[in-house]
Amino acid sequence: MGLFTKKITLNDLYPKNYVDIHSHLLPGIDDGAKDLEDTLSLIKKMETQGITNFRTTPHVLGNVWDNSSALIKEKEALVKRELQKQGLHHVNFHAAAEYMLDENFSKLLDHNDILPLKDQYILVEMSFFNPPFNLEDLLFQIQLKGYIPVLAHPERYNFYHKDFSNYKKLVDAGCLLQLNILSLTKQYGEAVTKVAHKLLKENLYTFVGSDTHHIRHLNLSEKLATQKNKKLLTPLFENNLKTFSF
Repeated sequence: MGLFTKKITLNDLYPKNYVDIHSHLLPGIDDGAKDLEDTLSLIKKMETQGITNFRTTPHVLGNVWDNSSALIKEKEALVKRELQKQGLHHVNFHAAAEYMLDENFSKLLDHNDILPLKDQYILVEMSFFNPPFNLEDLLFQIQLKGYIPVLAHPERYNFYHKDFSNYKKLVDAGCLLQLNILSLTKQYGEAVTKVAHKLLKENLYTFVGSDTHHIRHLNLSEKLATQKNKKLLTPLFENNLKTFSF
């Protein structure tokens, strides 16, 4: 076994006080945690892997997951109370959102009804079928409002795979890119993994997130714990720490 393929633990992979900035841990409001019990189970599992700082991001998506800021904060308060009850005082838990770049998002932006990851950073996503026709304008409007867009899992947008210059155009337009860490496994397929490695090589990512929805994601993440991945991901881990620490 070579040095860089040597297995380590996830506790060794993640730096101390690492902050995960993409997950679906709020109970019962999207395709993530089903209920409060599921939420706590996922948090406790992630704690064993070395993560105790969470900026969780439920979907806000048109009429599919029409989660209001008020509902998200209500669920956040529920989780925080339960963490205290269970003696998990060392767990930091903040709820933001993962916003689909759609008409609903434009309305929220107009009304300044946005839950940032921290400070001015907001997590956004696109449809997996095609980008918004007004993508450049949306990115401009986000920045005009004083926010910095962080695009979730760009490696998963197959419509960009044949023209890599699109990723550079996004970065040039002021959009920061967030790697889904499981894109380095078989989770999303070989094509996604290939693009993720190319984006890493080109230093186009700024941040990284787990995008945890369920226990299967966390079990699969165990395969990430190698010296090679630690070397690849440490700059992104450090950016998460520097930007999103509690």
